Amino acid sequence: MGLIYYWLAAANIIAFFMYGIDKLKAKHRRWRIPEATLLGIAAVGGSLGAFAGMQIFRHKTKHLRFQILVPLFLVLHIVALVLAFLYL
Repeated sequence: MGLIYYWLAAANIIAFFMYGIDKLKAKHRRWRIPEATLLGIAAVGGSLGAFAGMQIFRHKTKHLRFQILVPLFLVLHIVALVLAFLYL
């Protein structure tokens, strides 16, 4: 169970910085991080970091896919953690 917490911490930190870096690259019209990668890191455990990055950096907040999927991943991850905590 301890490894899961390390994984989630790392995934969320990475996701947060990925959203910030992508926003910075967008401002300077540089090579961007693919949307699939940004959503992928959110899906594999970085949903809180992705959501925080979206809000703090004001990035991808107008994209419907991100508006729906990132909060959905966050809810699913919270439910999974609560169930794991209760039953393991």
